Amino acid sequence: MKKGKQKVLCGADVVAREGFRFQGNCGLITNPTGVLRDLSSTVDMLRQRCNLTALFAPEHGVRGDVQAGENISTYKDAKTNLPVYSLYGDDASESKAKLASLDTVIFDIQDVGARFYTYAYTMTDAMKLCAENGVKFIVLDRPNPLGGIKAEGTVLDRRFSSFVGRFPTPTRCALTIGEFALMMNETENIGCDLTVIPMNGWKRDMYYDDTDLVFIQPSPNIPTVDTAFVYIGTCIFEDTNLSEGRGTTRPFEMIGAPWLNSGAVIEKMGHQDGVILRECSFTPTFSDYKDIFCHGIQLHVTDREAFEPFAVGIRLLEAIRKTHSEFEIDPSITKLIGSDEILKEDFYAEAFINCEKQKVEEWQKLSRKWQLYK
Repeated sequence: MKKGKQKVLCGADVVAREGFRFQGNCGLITNPTGVLRDLSSTVDMLRQRCNLTALFAPEHGVRGDVQAGENISTYKDAKTNLPVYSLYGDDASESKAKLASLDTVIFDIQDVGARFYTYAYTMTDAMKLCAENGVKFIVLDRPNPLGGIKAEGTVLDRRFSSFVGRFPTPTRCALTIGEFALMMNETENIGCDLTVIPMNGWKRDMYYDDTDLVFIQPSPNIPTVDTAFVYIGTCIFEDTNLSEGRGTTRPFEMIGAPWLNSGAVIEKMGHQDGVILRECSFTPTFSDYKDIFCHGIQLHVTDREAFEPFAVGIRLLEAIRKTHSEFEIDPSITKLIGSDEILKEDFYAEAFINCEKQKVEEWQKLSRKWQLYK
């Protein structure tokens, strides 16, 4: 263990060491992040402790080998021979029927702490189904990589609810996935028979790399903790005609386009606390601008405490819009931002950011009721 790293047991490790009585036929919603401290699979651990009969896949699949947005069909897991049912895609009726037939459903997935990350809604959708069918639901808690102190962004307007933002929560919620489950179960009247297995050793002021846990990328385009930070601000560029860095080794840490005047945008941005904006170039191997040379901007996080990724993302969007007539915003960006203010002609970034800060502060005060850690 490196000096200064804090020993943390995730919910799965707590079950492995202390045990837990699981009832009846069990199913597990998981992906490659569902591992113990020694990186052995939660699947293998649970097969020894309960009657595990099925696996359920979120976006990207149980093994994390599916790109964003791709549908997943029912199949058998090669390592365990257990059936894998997809909870992501156009038709999940078979998966829902199987889920409803179980006695207990277990959830063990590493979240990234962003409202538009879909795993949280895979979880809450499953919770609703379990509530309707009298199925117990258990969350094996894991750290919020961005810590549990600072919430930011916008509080989603329900008019823009979707699978990339289901509930009126902040862009960065500062809750663990277990705390989120507890809060949504009550505030959204889901009412499922919910148990959260808390972590041991985690504190709210810890980022993921303050722990002694290995960071396994939660999805193909979140390779590092720093990526998770900038993702809060740069994911909004998915609904513009800029590349958000997919198809490069630095997804979400770089944005760009063939026509972008990086220097002019950086100059307009001026100083930003906790981050340095640097001119760069890249050629995506897939996704937007595949095989096309792009001029870009890379975000280098220098101070996580001072850095406000959502605010920087909104300021970047405004600076690019003012600098380039080529810049286009798809109306669907309202789902990511949780507001339609960005589409208005009189939009002013600083006024928007400051207005939303007040809403986030009110939400965060409310959320303390469901916090499991100090």
